[in-house]
Amino acid sequence: MTRFSISLTVLAAVAGRSAAQQRVPNTALDRTFDARIDSVLHAWKVPGIGIAVVKGSQVILIKGYGFKDLEAKIAVTPATKFAIGSVTKSFTVTALASQATEGKLDWDAPVRRYLPDFQMFDPVVTERMTTRDLVTHRSGLPRHDLMWGGGTFTREQLYQRLRFLEPTKDFRAVWQYQNLMYLTAGYLSGTLDGKAWEDVVRTRVFAPLGMTTADISVNELTRSPDYSFGYAKLPNDSVIRIPYRNLDAIGPAGAINASIAEMIKYVTMHLNQGKFEGKEVISGAAAREMQVPQMVIPVSPAPTAGGTDLGHEQYGMGFFIGSYRGRKMVHHGGNIDGFSAEVNFLPNDSIGVVVLTNLNGTATRDFIPFMVYDRLLGLAPIDWSGRFKAQVARGLARQDSIRNAEVASRVANTKPSRALTEFVGSYNHPGYGDLAIGLSGDKLTFNYSSFSVDMSHVHYDVFETEPRSAAQPIRWKVQFLSDPAGKVSGIAVPLEPALKPIVFLRKKA
Repeated sequence: MTRFSISLTVLAAVAGRSAAQQRVPNTALDRTFDARIDSVLHAWKVPGIGIAVVKGSQVILIKGYGFKDLEAKIAVTPATKFAIGSVTKSFTVTALASQATEGKLDWDAPVRRYLPDFQMFDPVVTERMTTRDLVTHRSGLPRHDLMWGGGTFTREQLYQRLRFLEPTKDFRAVWQYQNLMYLTAGYLSGTLDGKAWEDVVRTRVFAPLGMTTADISVNELTRSPDYSFGYAKLPNDSVIRIPYRNLDAIGPAGAINASIAEMIKYVTMHLNQGKFEGKEVISGAAAREMQVPQMVIPVSPAPTAGGTDLGHEQYGMGFFIGSYRGRKMVHHGGNIDGFSAEVNFLPNDSIGVVVLTNLNGTATRDFIPFMVYDRLLGLAPIDWSGRFKAQVARGLARQDSIRNAEVASRVANTKPSRALTEFVGSYNHPGYGDLAIGLSGDKLTFNYSSFSVDMSHVHYDVFETEPRSAAQPIRWKVQFLSDPAGKVSGIAVPLEPALKPIVFLRKKA
């Protein structure tokens, strides 16, 4: 596995660091650590990765491993930009914290004080939702990610469609991860400064940290002199390049692209209670507030790789809060097409780690920080790679079991209640928008947002979408609905797993 590191002189030029921020030697992260990382990447089929480690205000490791361009064998460098996905959420909260420090924002005032047209499905929630609620995942809404995942709607349109999305839990009762609430938080942040959210983050976070190359759109990423392609691993363990996903509309929840050379500055600031190189980016009180629990996260019934070494997780503001082997741990991950990222730090030990990878959904971003902590803290090493491999295997086995049960539940020797042509038409949901059913040869086609796939008959008037590719194995079991007159009136699609299927009503011709 190719590895790329740079000298202190070049590092200072690339990352714009003062002498205090340059890399210093650390014998715990020596060649044996490099060899272990190479081994992990090989075992997990990760094309490339960037790792940066800071202790206090000193960067003790900043290296690229593997390839940003697997096909051309071009190495990752400390300046290579990756998509950081949902790590962006903490940037949105950091910008809001800056505005709160100036008195522009009260975390606990109703959102409607700042956005008078804000509206949720439940009128009580509409009136009572605060900015703190937006950024702590306690709105009552499940993810509803397919509403934005296809890239059809603008940010404004997504914001205006919140009123049509059903909750699954009572307001403030249960933690449920929610990207659209972060979109709203960013939209609100932009309104406070009278500019786009992107410009707020550039001014209030990037600029004071000297993050001069970080950007907020794949359109900017691909114009950069040093950036990574994104990859996905197929079921046969081969790795393929996949297209970037444009996240402009949902930007405040996941659109930032950055290098480890610049992300380590961000982590250093949070480790040092809002200060970077002696300058206050956010107040110490605001930094601490982001790093204390706001909501308890429900316990997963499935066994995890962490065991007793990882404490129960809670959520702060833009960060998860847990513990690593008895030490407080603050972190947030990011997953988006072709990339997985992690920022992770132990505030009481003044150690921070950034891991940026160019592989879809890889668990390596989760456990590499633990490998660093074990070495720097002198703890007995744990085979984290092996533990996570076992967890992934259990998850795949559960998926196979569920899939086998679905196939076995099909009713044999049935057929649709009418000719396929009668299902063809346009359907609509006020939140999710339009869906079209077409016919290609002897198969119905399912066309929603950027998804366009064939459908196979399951039984009766139930069909299943066929995976678009091995890298995107999405299967939705959809059911056509009829009115009392026997005409096709709608289609029920399980776009949000936490809810009953979303019903799209047939549009009048």
